[in-house]
Amino acid sequence: MANRSVVRMAVLALVWGSGFLWIKLALTGLPPAWVAVIRCALGTAVLAGLAAARRERPPRDRTTWAHLVVAALFCNALPFLLFGIGQQTVDSGVAGVVNATTPLWSLLIGRFTGERGLTPARVAGLVLGFAGVLLIFAPWEGQDRFGWGVPVLVGAAASYAVAFAYMGRHLVGRGGPMAVSAGQMATATGLTALALPTAGPVHLNPTAVIAVVVLGVFGTGVTFFLNYRIIEDEGPTSAATVGYLLPVVSVALGALVLDEPLTLRTLAGMAVVLAGVALTRTTRTGVVPPPAPVEPARPDR
Repeated sequence: MANRSVVRMAVLALVWGSGFLWIKLALTGLPPAWVAVIRCALGTAVLAGLAAARRERPPRDRTTWAHLVVAALFCNALPFLLFGIGQQTVDSGVAGVVNATTPLWSLLIGRFTGERGLTPARVAGLVLGFAGVLLIFAPWEGQDRFGWGVPVLVGAAASYAVAFAYMGRHLVGRGGPMAVSAGQMATATGLTALALPTAGPVHLNPTAVIAVVVLGVFGTGVTFFLNYRIIEDEGPTSAATVGYLLPVVSVALGALVLDEPLTLRTLAGMAVVLAGVALTRTTRTGVVPPPAPVEPARPDR
């Protein structure tokens, strides 16, 4: 049973963490808006099929759908679009590390909404985590290596944090998770489609087509089901541990597949970010792993 859990977590980390690689490859032929729309549409199809297989009914009340619109905007449409835009100038591995700052933003939001107290350990984690981001981008060197993509990616990570806080308050327990997620992803598809008139030209190529299909089917749809099964079988703590592995996977794949530079500063920055995230999750009984940060409608978070 333990071996099966390890295998599931490894597969989930690999598929989920590779999302930044697939985004980068999809951008070789598709503008960011098209990547986001196709990703959402394919994710919707997968989740709707899983909901049907589990005989889960879609939400029917207007209140739930109103909450889904907000959740779809901040958890799917906006960050999916921003990651595509940001990765036009930022390496996929670095994007994965920035994504790992989501729990740091969640802690800040929780501080202002009264959900969490800022203990000394968590304050240290916040400072350490953001210091790691600065270490990676090294603005003091005066180089424009990443350009405007950096604040865009930070905005995407913060958007996830806003979504998780909202979903925790308004979507937990509202119907079957697959059906609710399918509804949220369908809503996100409609929201991202609004950006298509300004998307720019499409230059399809086999790499882009394969990448966006893998991103939508596996990186957006199947990953939710895998994560949900781990939560069902092993508990939320085991599932959340995957969050620590995502930036490691994204950096490794970026270096191996895309030949992205893997400097000591990037590795050191990644380690500092993860150490900071770990500190922000500290409790009296130890360290609680952060939720895996980057994927579709998550009413169970």
